[in-house]
Amino acid sequence: MRVIDSHTAGEPTRIVIEGGPDLGSGPLSERAARLEAEHMDFCASVVLEPRGHDAIIGALLVPPTREDCVTGVIYFNNLQNLGMCGHATIGLAVTLAHLGQIEPGRHKFETPVGVVEVDLLDANTVSVVNIESYRLHKDVMVSVEGHGSFTGDVAYGGNWFFLVKNSPIDLVPGNIVALADLTQKIRKALEDAGVTGTDGAWIDHIELFGPPADPAADSRNFVLCPGSAYDRSPCGTGCSAKLACLAADGVLEPGRKWIQESVIGSTYTISYQPGETGGVVPTITGQAFVTSDANLIFNPADPYRLGIRP
Repeated sequence: MRVIDSHTAGEPTRIVIEGGPDLGSGPLSERAARLEAEHMDFCASVVLEPRGHDAIIGALLVPPTREDCVTGVIYFNNLQNLGMCGHATIGLAVTLAHLGQIEPGRHKFETPVGVVEVDLLDANTVSVVNIESYRLHKDVMVSVEGHGSFTGDVAYGGNWFFLVKNSPIDLVPGNIVALADLTQKIRKALEDAGVTGTDGAWIDHIELFGPPADPAADSRNFVLCPGSAYDRSPCGTGCSAKLACLAADGVLEPGRKWIQESVIGSTYTISYQPGETGGVVPTITGQAFVTSDANLIFNPADPYRLGIRP
């Protein structure tokens, strides 16, 4: 199986170029559901130890259903599919340019939640126009044992987020263990309280905000991902959810740039335009770099060929 690895603002992506499962034809949402229902062993084997680690997001390239799209892509981790993934989309564009399959300019990728447009600005810099994002609930309060009450917004940016404006823990690398523990407890509290996204969707990402370390930035965040790893980047879908909340609160006008800083100090430049159904259409700009081009080997005698499960 051939894969190409990259990182976007520090967050890793592993793109399966050749050797993934045959998901047949039909709508991309159906093929994504088939991947999750029938091939999670494949997903775990690609992203988990001993070949990977829990922070890696996988991306399986599949034929698109639309002629105007360069490729179809299904993003996944070791637990499930991801509807969209901003950092991995930036990584995918840089990887396709590395392979000579696209040149600078605008291109479209088909994802299970809709078509996204990318603008390859140079070999490493990409702007992603995400799907329309929106806030579902404002000022939802949950109680976390040992930590008190937290108030946040429930918003969608291609994945579901609970966004807490003021983190009680400083957003610095030395606090990552404590931040991960807290956000996992917040996610559990949301589950226990029955707080969900639309149609009962699991709120699988928790996002804490605080002041930036760099005065040129507007905000700093910590993002817990579904597999309980933290996002090294500022999180593209999380930024989309953030923009939806900023727009709904009247804090940020359309087209104005916002610099979002991650817990490790990497940044995205983000902005939005009004959406057609009352949400926002975000644009996320960041940089990615290819780190390896490899063939994964699956020896039938290897007891850990399908990954080491947590």
